[in-house]
Amino acid sequence: MARNEQASTSESTAVGGLITWPRRYNLLTDVFFLGRTGRLIAELADAAGVRSGDHAVDIGCGPGRLVRELSSRVGPHGRVVGVDPSAPMIDYASAHSPANCRFELAPAQSLTLPDAAFDVATSSFAMHHIPEAERERALRQIFRILRPGGRLLLADATPTSGFSSAAIRFMARVSARRHGGAAHGHHAHDEVRGHDHGHDEVHGHGREGGGANDPLAAVNVQRYRKVLSDIGFTGFEYRTSRFPVGILTAVKPE
Repeated sequence: MARNEQASTSESTAVGGLITWPRRYNLLTDVFFLGRTGRLIAELADAAGVRSGDHAVDIGCGPGRLVRELSSRVGPHGRVVGVDPSAPMIDYASAHSPANCRFELAPAQSLTLPDAAFDVATSSFAMHHIPEAERERALRQIFRILRPGGRLLLADATPTSGFSSAAIRFMARVSARRHGGAAHGHHAHDEVRGHDHGHDEVHGHGREGGGANDPLAAVNVQRYRKVLSDIGFTGFEYRTSRFPVGILTAVKPE
Protein backbone atom coordinates (compact mmCIF):
# COMPACT_ATOMS: atom_id res chain seq x y z
CA MET A 1 0.00 0.00 0.00
CA ALA A 2 1.20 3.51 -0.70
CA ARG A 3 -0.16 6.98 -0.40
CA ASN A 4 0.85 9.42 -3.10
CA GLU A 5 1.38 12.73 -1.33
CA GLN A 6 1.26 14.79 -4.52
CA ALA A 7 -1.91 16.77 -4.07
CA SER A 8 -3.67 18.82 -6.69
CA THR A 9 -2.54 22.38 -7.30
CA SER A 10 -6.20 23.45 -7.46
CA GLU A 11 -7.34 26.00 -4.94
CA SER A 12 -9.10 24.44 -1.97
CA THR A 13 -12.27 26.35 -2.84
CA ALA A 14 -12.54 24.14 -5.96
CA VAL A 15 -12.32 20.87 -4.06
CA GLY A 16 -15.91 20.82 -2.87
CA GLY A 17 -17.34 19.10 0.19
CA LEU A 18 -14.84 17.06 2.16
CA ILE A 19 -15.79 14.24 4.52
CA THR A 20 -13.05 13.82 7.11
CA TRP A 21 -14.56 11.22 9.44
CA PRO A 22 -14.11 7.75 7.86
CA ARG A 23 -15.32 5.67 10.81
CA ARG A 24 -18.49 7.69 11.25
CA TYR A 25 -19.03 7.64 7.50
CA ASN A 26 -18.83 3.84 7.52
CA LEU A 27 -21.32 3.75 10.39
CA LEU A 28 -23.67 6.15 8.62
CA THR A 29 -23.69 4.11 5.42
CA ASP A 30 -24.20 0.88 7.36
CA VAL A 31 -27.22 2.40 9.08
CA PHE A 32 -28.61 3.80 5.85
CA PHE A 33 -28.26 0.48 4.02
CA LEU A 34 -29.50 -1.51 7.01
CA GLY A 35 -26.22 -3.31 7.59
CA ARG A 36 -25.99 -4.51 3.98
CA THR A 37 -23.38 -2.11 2.64
CA GLY A 38 -21.15 -5.04 1.71
CA ARG A 39 -23.86 -6.40 -0.59
CA LEU A 40 -24.19 -3.02 -2.28
CA ILE A 41 -20.43 -2.76 -2.76
CA ALA A 42 -20.39 -6.23 -4.36
CA GLU A 43 -23.26 -5.20 -6.64
CA LEU A 44 -21.34 -2.10 -7.75
CA ALA A 45 -18.26 -4.20 -8.52
CA ASP A 46 -20.43 -6.59 -10.54
CA ALA A 47 -21.98 -3.71 -12.47
CA ALA A 48 -18.55 -2.23 -13.22
CA GLY A 49 -17.57 -5.47 -14.93
CA VAL A 50 -14.14 -5.63 -13.34
CA ARG A 51 -12.15 -8.75 -14.19
CA SER A 52 -9.05 -10.58 -13.00
CA GLY A 53 -5.92 -8.69 -13.99
CA ASP A 54 -7.71 -5.38 -14.60
CA HIS A 55 -6.36 -2.03 -13.54
CA ALA A 56 -9.17 -0.14 -11.81
CA VAL A 57 -9.54 3.28 -10.21
CA ASP A 58 -12.16 4.47 -7.74
CA ILE A 59 -12.69 8.24 -7.82
CA GLY A 60 -13.86 9.68 -4.52
CA CYS A 61 -12.94 6.43 -2.80
CA GLY A 62 -13.65 7.60 0.74
CA PRO A 63 -12.70 4.94 3.31
CA GLY A 64 -11.92 2.44 0.54
CA ARG A 65 -14.72 -0.11 0.72
CA LEU A 66 -15.21 -0.31 -3.03
CA VAL A 67 -11.45 -0.23 -3.60
CA ARG A 68 -11.06 -3.33 -1.44
CA GLU A 69 -13.88 -5.13 -3.25
CA LEU A 70 -12.36 -4.27 -6.62
CA SER A 71 -8.96 -5.45 -5.40
CA SER A 72 -10.39 -8.87 -4.59
CA ARG A 73 -11.82 -9.08 -8.12
CA VAL A 74 -8.66 -8.00 -10.01
CA GLY A 75 -6.49 -10.39 -8.01
CA PRO A 76 -2.71 -10.35 -7.54
CA HIS A 77 -2.03 -9.52 -11.19
CA GLY A 78 -4.33 -6.49 -11.17
CA ARG A 79 -4.20 -3.25 -9.27
CA VAL A 80 -6.60 -0.67 -7.88
CA VAL A 81 -6.01 3.01 -7.21
CA GLY A 82 -8.23 4.98 -4.86
CA VAL A 83 -8.41 8.76 -5.25
CA ASP A 84 -9.96 11.19 -2.76
CA PRO A 85 -9.39 14.84 -1.77
CA SER A 86 -9.78 14.05 1.95
CA ALA A 87 -6.50 13.17 3.69
CA PRO A 88 -8.21 11.35 6.62
CA MET A 89 -10.09 9.15 4.13
CA ILE A 90 -6.88 8.35 2.24
CA ASP A 91 -5.05 7.55 5.48
CA TYR A 92 -7.84 5.27 6.67
CA ALA A 93 -8.18 3.50 3.32
CA SER A 94 -4.42 2.98 3.06
CA ALA A 95 -4.30 1.41 6.51
CA HIS A 96 -7.14 -1.03 5.76
CA SER A 97 -6.40 -2.15 2.19
CA PRO A 98 -4.34 -5.00 0.68
CA ALA A 99 -1.05 -4.77 -1.19
CA ASN A 100 -2.52 -4.46 -4.70
CA CYS A 101 -4.08 -1.10 -3.76
CA ARG A 102 -2.59 2.36 -3.59
CA PHE A 103 -4.11 5.75 -2.91
CA GLU A 104 -3.71 9.30 -4.17
CA LEU A 105 -4.76 12.53 -2.49
CA ALA A 106 -6.39 14.61 -5.23
CA PRO A 107 -9.76 15.97 -6.36
CA ALA A 108 -11.38 14.23 -9.32
CA GLN A 109 -10.96 17.25 -11.58
CA SER A 110 -7.16 17.34 -11.05
CA LEU A 111 -6.05 13.72 -11.47
CA THR A 112 -2.31 13.14 -11.83
CA LEU A 113 -2.80 9.59 -13.16
CA PRO A 114 -1.42 8.72 -16.63
CA ASP A 115 -3.43 8.57 -19.84
CA ALA A 116 -5.15 5.31 -20.83
CA ALA A 117 -3.97 3.49 -17.69
CA PHE A 118 -7.19 1.85 -16.44
CA ASP A 119 -9.68 -0.74 -17.61
CA VAL A 120 -12.39 0.34 -15.14
CA ALA A 121 -13.21 3.63 -13.40
CA THR A 122 -15.83 3.87 -10.68
CA SER A 123 -17.22 6.81 -8.74
CA SER A 124 -19.98 6.22 -6.21
CA PHE A 125 -21.68 8.79 -3.95
CA ALA A 126 -19.01 11.29 -4.99
CA MET A 127 -20.03 13.39 -8.00
CA HIS A 128 -22.37 15.64 -6.02
CA HIS A 129 -19.48 16.56 -3.71
CA ILE A 130 -17.58 18.12 -6.64
CA PRO A 131 -18.37 21.80 -7.33
CA GLU A 132 -20.91 21.87 -10.14
CA ALA A 133 -18.66 23.95 -12.39
CA GLU A 134 -15.88 21.34 -12.08
CA ARG A 135 -17.90 18.18 -12.80
CA GLU A 136 -17.40 18.12 -16.56
CA ARG A 137 -13.67 18.57 -16.03
CA ALA A 138 -13.72 15.62 -13.61
CA LEU A 139 -15.55 13.43 -16.12
CA ARG A 140 -13.09 14.41 -18.85
CA GLN A 141 -10.25 13.40 -16.54
CA ILE A 142 -11.85 9.99 -16.11
CA PHE A 143 -12.22 9.62 -19.88
CA ARG A 144 -8.53 10.51 -20.28
CA ILE A 145 -7.25 7.86 -17.85
CA LEU A 146 -9.42 5.05 -19.23
CA ARG A 147 -8.07 2.77 -21.93
CA PRO A 148 -10.04 2.39 -25.17
CA GLY A 149 -12.80 -0.06 -24.31
CA GLY A 150 -12.57 0.98 -20.66
CA ARG A 151 -15.69 0.99 -18.51
CA LEU A 152 -17.12 3.76 -16.32
CA LEU A 153 -19.56 3.35 -13.43
CA LEU A 154 -21.28 6.25 -11.68
CA ALA A 155 -23.59 5.50 -8.75
CA ASP A 156 -25.50 7.59 -6.26
CA ALA A 157 -28.61 7.51 -4.13
CA THR A 158 -32.08 7.36 -5.66
CA PRO A 159 -35.48 6.94 -3.97
CA THR A 160 -37.24 3.59 -4.22
CA SER A 161 -40.49 2.25 -2.88
CA GLY A 162 -38.67 0.97 0.19
CA PHE A 163 -36.97 4.21 1.15
CA SER A 164 -38.40 7.67 1.55
CA SER A 165 -37.10 10.65 -0.37
CA ALA A 166 -36.51 12.30 3.01
CA ALA A 167 -33.83 9.70 3.77
CA ILE A 168 -32.16 10.37 0.44
CA ARG A 169 -32.22 14.10 1.12
CA PHE A 170 -30.57 13.45 4.48
CA MET A 171 -27.76 11.49 2.83
CA ALA A 172 -27.29 14.20 0.20
CA ARG A 173 -26.93 16.91 2.85
CA VAL A 174 -25.17 15.15 5.71
CA SER A 175 -21.58 15.64 4.58
CA ALA A 176 -22.22 19.35 4.04
CA ARG A 177 -23.24 19.61 7.68
CA ARG A 178 -20.31 17.66 9.08
CA HIS A 179 -17.51 18.11 6.52
CA GLY A 180 -13.96 19.18 7.26
CA GLY A 181 -14.12 22.24 5.02
CA ALA A 182 -13.52 24.67 7.86
CA ALA A 183 -9.88 23.67 7.79
CA HIS A 184 -9.77 24.86 4.18
CA GLY A 185 -11.37 28.22 4.77
CA HIS A 186 -14.93 27.25 3.77
CA HIS A 187 -18.15 28.05 5.54
CA ALA A 188 -20.87 25.47 5.97
CA HIS A 189 -23.29 27.35 3.74
CA ASP A 190 -20.71 27.43 0.96
CA GLU A 191 -20.36 23.66 1.08
CA VAL A 192 -24.10 23.15 1.08
CA ARG A 193 -24.17 25.16 -2.13
CA GLY A 194 -21.35 23.03 -3.46
CA HIS A 195 -23.53 19.96 -3.07
CA ASP A 196 -26.85 21.43 -4.02
CA HIS A 197 -26.54 24.19 -6.57
CA GLY A 198 -29.34 26.19 -8.02
CA HIS A 199 -27.77 25.39 -11.42
CA ASP A 200 -27.94 21.67 -10.93
CA GLU A 201 -27.07 20.39 -14.39
CA VAL A 202 -23.67 20.34 -16.02
CA HIS A 203 -23.57 23.27 -18.49
CA GLY A 204 -27.29 23.83 -18.11
CA HIS A 205 -28.54 20.54 -19.55
CA GLY A 206 -32.03 19.66 -18.35
CA ARG A 207 -32.47 18.22 -14.90
CA GLU A 208 -34.40 15.06 -14.23
CA GLY A 209 -36.68 15.35 -11.23
CA GLY A 210 -36.60 17.78 -8.35
CA GLY A 211 -36.42 21.53 -8.20
CA ALA A 212 -33.37 23.73 -8.38
CA ASN A 213 -32.49 23.13 -4.74
CA ASP A 214 -33.63 19.52 -4.53
CA PRO A 215 -30.90 17.10 -3.35
CA LEU A 216 -32.70 14.32 -5.23
CA ALA A 217 -31.76 16.10 -8.45
CA ALA A 218 -28.21 16.69 -7.21
CA VAL A 219 -27.55 12.96 -6.74
CA ASN A 220 -29.28 11.71 -9.91
CA VAL A 221 -26.49 10.16 -12.02
CA GLN A 222 -28.71 10.07 -15.11
CA ARG A 223 -28.17 13.81 -15.40
CA TYR A 224 -24.62 13.12 -16.66
CA ARG A 225 -25.63 11.20 -19.80
CA LYS A 226 -25.49 14.27 -22.06
CA VAL A 227 -22.10 15.54 -20.95
CA LEU A 228 -20.65 12.00 -20.96
CA SER A 229 -21.88 11.56 -24.53
CA ASP A 230 -20.37 14.90 -25.52
CA ILE A 231 -17.04 13.80 -24.01
CA GLY A 232 -17.11 10.61 -26.08
CA PHE A 233 -18.58 7.86 -23.90
CA THR A 234 -21.01 5.40 -25.48
CA GLY A 235 -22.92 2.25 -24.52
CA PHE A 236 -24.94 3.78 -21.70
CA GLU A 237 -26.92 1.56 -19.36
CA TYR A 238 -28.88 2.60 -16.30
CA ARG A 239 -30.27 0.36 -13.61
CA THR A 240 -31.71 0.71 -10.15
CA SER A 241 -30.02 -1.38 -7.49
CA ARG A 242 -31.91 -3.53 -5.00
CA PHE A 243 -30.85 -0.72 -2.67
CA PRO A 244 -31.85 2.96 -3.08
CA VAL A 245 -29.02 3.48 -5.56
CA GLY A 246 -28.99 4.39 -9.26
CA ILE A 247 -26.16 2.97 -11.37
CA LEU A 248 -25.07 4.45 -14.72
CA THR A 249 -22.43 2.66 -16.81
CA ALA A 250 -20.73 3.73 -20.03
CA VAL A 251 -17.81 2.72 -22.26
CA LYS A 252 -14.89 4.60 -23.79
CA PRO A 253 -14.92 3.49 -27.45
CA GLU A 254 -12.13 1.31 -28.83
